Amino acid sequence: MLGPVRAWRDGTPLDLGPVRRQAVLASLMLRPGPLVSQEQLLVGVWGAQPPRSGRRVLPSYVYPLRKALDAEGAGRTGSVIRSGRGGYSFVSDGVRLDVTELAERVGEAQRARASGDLATAMDRFTEALTLFRGEPLAGLPGPFAQGERQRLSQRQRTLQQERLECLVLLGRSADALDDLAAVSALPESDPYDESLTALRMRALYGSGRQVAALSAYEDMRERLRDQLGVDPGEQLRRVHQAVLRRDDEQLLGPAVARSAAPPDRPRPRRAVNELPGDTGRLIGRERELALLTASSPPESVSIVAVDGTAGVGKTALVVHAAGALRVHYPDGCLFVDLRAHSTGGQRQPPQRVLRRLLRSVGAADSEVPDDLDELTAAWRAATSSLRLLLVLDDVLSAQQIRPLVPAGPGSMVMVAGRRRLAGLDTDRRVTLEPLETGDGLSLLRHIVGEERADREPEATRELVRLCDGLPLALRIAGARLQTRPAWTLAYLVDRMAGDERRLGELSAGDRSVEATFRLSYDQLAPAQQRGFRTLGLSPTVEFDPLTSAAMLGCSSRDAEQTLESLVDASLLQQTRPGRYRLHDLVRVHARRLAEAAPAEAGAARTAVLRLYLDAGRITSDWGEGGFPTGPQPAGAPFADWKDAGGWLDAASGELVDVVGHAVALGEADYACWIAEALSDYFVRRGRYHECRTALEIALAHADEATDRRMAPALRNCMGITDIYQGRILQGHAWFTEALHLSRHRADRREEARALAGLGAADLNSGRAERAIPCLTEAVELAQRLDDHWLAAMGLCVLGAVHHSQRRCEEALACFAAARAHAETNGRPRMISMALGNAAGVHLDLGQYGEAKILYRHAADLAQRVGDVLMHAIVLTRLGAAEHGEGNLSAAAALHHQALSQHRTLSPLTEPNCDRLEMDIRYRLGRTYSAAGRVAEAREQFRTALALPGADEHPEERALAIAGLKECKDC
Repeated sequence: MLGPVRAWRDGTPLDLGPVRRQAVLASLMLRPGPLVSQEQLLVGVWGAQPPRSGRRVLPSYVYPLRKALDAEGAGRTGSVIRSGRGGYSFVSDGVRLDVTELAERVGEAQRARASGDLATAMDRFTEALTLFRGEPLAGLPGPFAQGERQRLSQRQRTLQQERLECLVLLGRSADALDDLAAVSALPESDPYDESLTALRMRALYGSGRQVAALSAYEDMRERLRDQLGVDPGEQLRRVHQAVLRRDDEQLLGPAVARSAAPPDRPRPRRAVNELPGDTGRLIGRERELALLTASSPPESVSIVAVDGTAGVGKTALVVHAAGALRVHYPDGCLFVDLRAHSTGGQRQPPQRVLRRLLRSVGAADSEVPDDLDELTAAWRAATSSLRLLLVLDDVLSAQQIRPLVPAGPGSMVMVAGRRRLAGLDTDRRVTLEPLETGDGLSLLRHIVGEERADREPEATRELVRLCDGLPLALRIAGARLQTRPAWTLAYLVDRMAGDERRLGELSAGDRSVEATFRLSYDQLAPAQQRGFRTLGLSPTVEFDPLTSAAMLGCSSRDAEQTLESLVDASLLQQTRPGRYRLHDLVRVHARRLAEAAPAEAGAARTAVLRLYLDAGRITSDWGEGGFPTGPQPAGAPFADWKDAGGWLDAASGELVDVVGHAVALGEADYACWIAEALSDYFVRRGRYHECRTALEIALAHADEATDRRMAPALRNCMGITDIYQGRILQGHAWFTEALHLSRHRADRREEARALAGLGAADLNSGRAERAIPCLTEAVELAQRLDDHWLAAMGLCVLGAVHHSQRRCEEALACFAAARAHAETNGRPRMISMALGNAAGVHLDLGQYGEAKILYRHAADLAQRVGDVLMHAIVLTRLGAAEHGEGNLSAAAALHHQALSQHRTLSPLTEPNCDRLEMDIRYRLGRTYSAAGRVAEAREQFRTALALPGADEHPEERALAIAGLKECKDC
């Protein structure tokens, strides 16, 4: 049972028959109780669809099992399967079951472990695991087999973990890590298994890899939070705390802990401690603290660097870490503030720092020289025999640090500063980010008091968001609440509403978030300052060098250099290669600086809106003639429609924000132009919700636009979106409004689009003949206007009308004309549509050769443009053409390719998802049936009928039912 079901008698394999017969046997052998009822067998093996013959089918399964398993001449009374009232029972006398042997081995292992015999326990666990020969009950159908398969697989995973824990407790952590890697690589491995992560952390710790153990915890914590929205459980948190404490006994067991205990150190002769007091509570920095406090090589000087934006808590972290490491540095812990961002502007010159450091290690004033080179040499000589910890805070450059590095082996220099010091060779680097929401809440609750914060949970969470998780901002906000007990948290949140007031409220005494940011800004070169100001005007949270280049009016390469320099200054985050963002509060500061230069800001805002407009229009299938008003994309930084589409893809879900940003700036024309330009892009990618949201935002301000085309144009876009989503009545209403407006304003192009939309709505609502006048007029108008995309689309819909009415010659003529217009327009997707529609006519006429040629061309184009829906449709219909010519294996392969494409579609965004799957499975079922593979054909028809939305597609449902009936008649 612990693998594919097998049986032997005296070493000779027995034939247990098909998998469903094996499933009956498994249900008899593994179900608890003396008797298994016939009802239990039927439900357990066949599930919700038992055979029509009901209980009468069971003897036909039990009889061959008796024949295979019983000894010769056993008879009914001596059979291993006995009949009882209303059921059967399995007699296990004389039968050896691997599941029984598994239970025995596990019992022996657990008893050995309880007695402290870990070696024997591990051997028994190993023997138990060797009994598994693959997936338990592999291939057996039915709910009972599935449930037992899951139970036994979970038992296997539990035994693997118990064996691994024995390895750790025996001090064989390296072996445990090897086995853990093998377990984690299995396909059925659970990425959220906290117990496995806990074991891995213990094994890593036991191998002397404390930092890796802490990183494993952090990886799991991030995975749980990002993907499941939960925190690690208590067991994993306990292991994490034990790793932080270096609790050998808890992690490795008392035997290993005693053997690993280091010899007692002699007490240091003297120790200089200049570390500042560790004030305030450090929250949410466990991973960073572990990296800073990890062991360092004793034979050399280690340098670790911490960087991060202003107010993120760098000083607090390094002071806390230095305090934790202090015991390992018997000759002293020294601290120097280099004052790179001091409000008084008094930076510490290296000569002054070196004199002070020399005095700290006992050098007399008379022995301290004045020259920098002599001071550096004296410092190295004085520290050559010392093991020191030196903390350098608020560092500006690597040049400041190099003369200050002590010479004593085993010493450490801990550097903190806003800049990323690429010129400094370090052992470890930590970039400190603002606190996550949970840690920010913990810090704020600690400052203002848990009772006070918990009375206003929503206001507390909003205050953390407004502070952007920045510890300095949270501490200032908390201090203001501490000193104003009459204030509620909601009151402070209201005071911080709006960018103008937000930074102003984050000031208390001599501490100010904005002043801290300003000190970083003042350190920048003029070109960097302009770049930073301009980034505050970005319409999206994330941006790339192309966006920055447009706003700055420079090349993309120059813009990238500016962005990278701002990353090094910790004023900008790089979220992934080529993508950047500002922290919320930093962005507010940058925007305020930009607004102080209105002419510069106005030009940058227009340039970035123009960039998004150009990208949308260039990538649109409508082509050059599709956008007759507004700025034309001359000189845009995109090579072609594909390049522009890829750039928009990188913006992900923030494109709607660009439309809202334009509205907020009072740029109604740009808001409308961008929403219109993006509508085709959104629809082609199935992002209907974003399309509708952008259009609704723009439509609310269409009357404010100077471009009078926008009112009917946006309504036409709304209608197109509704048609794609299957909302035919709503689409018809939008097109009707657009037609009325366009005729009132004498806008022939939007009139043509509205007419084409009305024709498409009529066709989709079953009123094909009514669609012809609208479509004919739309095509004539589009041809007069040289709008090739609209002419091709109108002809495709008109051809579909003729095809639906069996007027095949007229349909083919329409599709040929549509193809000619599409090729003039030059967009592959429309060409693919025209080809696919024409191929469909040839397919219905039985002209399979002509259909195949057109379908192959259409499939290549659909794949080229990444249109998954169209590609899947064309592939399955190409399969139908192969079927028509008798190439059944080629047909089946194409249908399977279509299913693979279909699996990448989302039913949440693609309304035709279920209908397409039903169509593909029906065609695949027909191909299987024609090939004599009746069981596989039946499975395809049943799968099609079992889809959640099958009842909503009566035509496809009727075809699947007919196909299933034909299979039963075979």
